[in-house]
Amino acid sequence: MIVKELGELTSGELERILKRTNVRNVNDSVLPILKDVKEHGDSAVKSYTKKFDRIDLTEITVTTEEMKKAIKTVDPRLLKHLKMAASNIRKFHEKQKIGDWYTEISDGITLGQKITPLERIGVYIPGGRAAYPSTALMTIIPARVAGVSEVTVCTPPGLDGCIHPATLTACHIAGSDQVFKVGGVQAVAAMAYGTDTIPKVDKIVGPGNAYVTAAKTLVRGECEIDFPAGPSEILVIADNTAKPSHVAWDMLAQCEHDPAAISILVTTSNVLATEVQRIIEDEIKSCERQEIITQSLQNAAIITVPTIEECIEFSNNFAPEHLEIIVKNPQALLEKIKNTGSIFIGNYAPVSAGDYASGTNHVLPTAGYARIYSGLNIDHFTKKTTIQIINKKGLATLKDTITTIAEAEGLYAHAKAVQTRF
Repeated sequence: MIVKELGELTSGELERILKRTNVRNVNDSVLPILKDVKEHGDSAVKSYTKKFDRIDLTEITVTTEEMKKAIKTVDPRLLKHLKMAASNIRKFHEKQKIGDWYTEISDGITLGQKITPLERIGVYIPGGRAAYPSTALMTIIPARVAGVSEVTVCTPPGLDGCIHPATLTACHIAGSDQVFKVGGVQAVAAMAYGTDTIPKVDKIVGPGNAYVTAAKTLVRGECEIDFPAGPSEILVIADNTAKPSHVAWDMLAQCEHDPAAISILVTTSNVLATEVQRIIEDEIKSCERQEIITQSLQNAAIITVPTIEECIEFSNNFAPEHLEIIVKNPQALLEKIKNTGSIFIGNYAPVSAGDYASGTNHVLPTAGYARIYSGLNIDHFTKKTTIQIINKKGLATLKDTITTIAEAEGLYAHAKAVQTRF
């Protein structure tokens, strides 16, 4: 972990902090798998599942009986809280919905917009290192709120050949139509191209490792994707009002996701920086996922700067997936924040709240993509179609403008298409 003043960072250290995983680095490994699944379908999917997940499956579809069994085995307390989280997620995403609208811009000309949900969505839910029922809720529920007709889920099986019961239960609560025991690049390929078992989808959403993210970017054209979503990130902007233990544990929480996860504190307080470093070094010894956290801390940094403005500048350049703002007057900072996936304000707004229960979505752009992408929301599951209702009087007011511009472009039939109506 780098602990320095911003001005003391070497160019190499700064580059290391700002550098993210480049999914293009794994394209050569991903492309042959995509091609194989496209050409050989289910047999290729099963072959790669055996190779990478060490499971030899004859059936990749989760049956109704398997789903029922999973729900029965889930702890009632967990079931209760999955439903509570689902309710909050549903409420938040309902607020994002907009309906069809029309506006009369002049006499005889009415314009409008029609919102149409996509028909078939593919959801990728990570697995392997841990179960992610929360991601099932975060991806399936917005699709259902948007009105998507069919939601297909792919998620890696465990060594027993089964999907974790909590993940299956969350899929059921959220409203998935079908779940397949397939992960990795082969899952993305199957949903993009379609196989005899797994249907071809219109769009794939959900986070994954560098290989999954690379696969998603490479299948665009066959189907759309939400955005690249790789290893998780947190950046904390804090002053002396921040609680050191809160910041330290928020950084440790991010580290336990993945060895490639990134945790950064940028602060105006030397005292806070020192104390956060001490707590992290003390508490890591008792963390359950110590090995992963230790590796991830190699990507971490605690940076001190003279002013809050420099904190904001650093954050906007980094464009973090998650941004915590723990300062005396956080609202004053909000309008200056340009690039981030999701914002958490105050000592009692940890990223964990958004990860699980507050209702906002935790599928967010990483690796600097927050500069150009929004986090997962209702718009990812809909199309917007424009509508024009124009009568003769309305077209008359546009006639000269249309014909003049059309003729200037040399498109005389466009002009004639209007003139003939008069």
